Amino acid sequence: MVKETGYYDLLGVKPCATMEEIKRAYRRLALRYHPDKNPSEGDRFKQISQAYEVLSDPQKRSLYDRGGERAMKEGGVGGRGGFGPPMDIFDLFFGGGSRMHGPRMERRGKTAVHQLSVTLEDLYNGATRKLSLQKNVICRSCGGRGGREGLDTRCPKCHGSGVEVIVHQLGPNVVHHIQTVCSQCQGQGEWLRPLDRCLACNGRKVTREKKVLSVHLDKGMADRQKITFHQEGDQGPGLEPGDIVIVLDQKEHPVFQRRGNDLVIQKEIELVDALCGCKTVVQTLDNRRLLVSSRPGAIIKPGDVKCIPSEGMPVYRSPSQKGKLIIQFQVKFPEPGWLPTHQLRQFQAFFPHREEVMATEDTEEVELREYFPHLEHGRRFAGEVYREDDFEDPMRHNVQCQTS
Repeated sequence: MVKETGYYDLLGVKPCATMEEIKRAYRRLALRYHPDKNPSEGDRFKQISQAYEVLSDPQKRSLYDRGGERAMKEGGVGGRGGFGPPMDIFDLFFGGGSRMHGPRMERRGKTAVHQLSVTLEDLYNGATRKLSLQKNVICRSCGGRGGREGLDTRCPKCHGSGVEVIVHQLGPNVVHHIQTVCSQCQGQGEWLRPLDRCLACNGRKVTREKKVLSVHLDKGMADRQKITFHQEGDQGPGLEPGDIVIVLDQKEHPVFQRRGNDLVIQKEIELVDALCGCKTVVQTLDNRRLLVSSRPGAIIKPGDVKCIPSEGMPVYRSPSQKGKLIIQFQVKFPEPGWLPTHQLRQFQAFFPHREEVMATEDTEEVELREYFPHLEHGRRFAGEVYREDDFEDPMRHNVQCQTS
């Protein structure tokens, strides 16, 4: 016979539940009410975690079953009435942000993610960028205690548990217990009088501080690549500092496009260059000028793709190796009338012989004209509307006005 069922009710299990049933119930509720998923349910999650911490430990469960929550506060294991940090319990199940150090689980601060805008030149040549940010650091004035040394910081209202129990007498033998977040310490388990609080941090144990990071960009790094600064994140009492993760965000380049380790460039050449061999200059991302040429007589057709080996992006961590520079050619044709009519036959003489097509009695000679798709679309739309108006209801012609 258990004295109270408050913790069992929080997990939605019966007092006779097995350890496996308690564990499954906690997993389900923790996933549902974790602050990362439901920020407004932080208090509910803390209560669920505390209930699980008691019921998952045979010694604490036995103590709770015999004497209820009062027995836990007065005779519980641990310096805060048997309650540990609820986030530790969640991390134990789901692997978030904690790691083992000796016999207990040590929590880590949150990982902070920052975006850094970079150019394609930065990723090609390598660079160092400065990133300024704000982070929490342990208060230097009080050493992270929140007040002067030697003060008892346990909340006097909840005795350090972070929760308080409201008892409702529903009948002669019926008592209902409602657990809620401590109204004095707001669930922290610690509280200091305003006069006892550190003047530098106002009892928060941490202060905000500016941090400037030097972010080194290696040659060949990629867009969205991450750079991690270990233990440079927020600090907190009893916490291992978190990490800072920098995510590279490459700006769009006006000339080059990157495809893995290759660089792609669009190049427009004249018709004479496409037919007789071309020479064109490409300025690289490290400000070299490449004279690109094709062999005389090697015709370049519109849309042709050529490449120059070892002139693409440096390979990450092997910068002496490079990808390809890929050139996509577009051929610019002359404007109409560029050559007088009487010179066309002379020009044709340079091309391979073509078969002459003559008009016969069974052919009709027509002439090509310019085609403008957007204009044709407008005409077709107007025509469709007109034709729809042409469809009349044949019954209309049989309807006559009636006069009285």
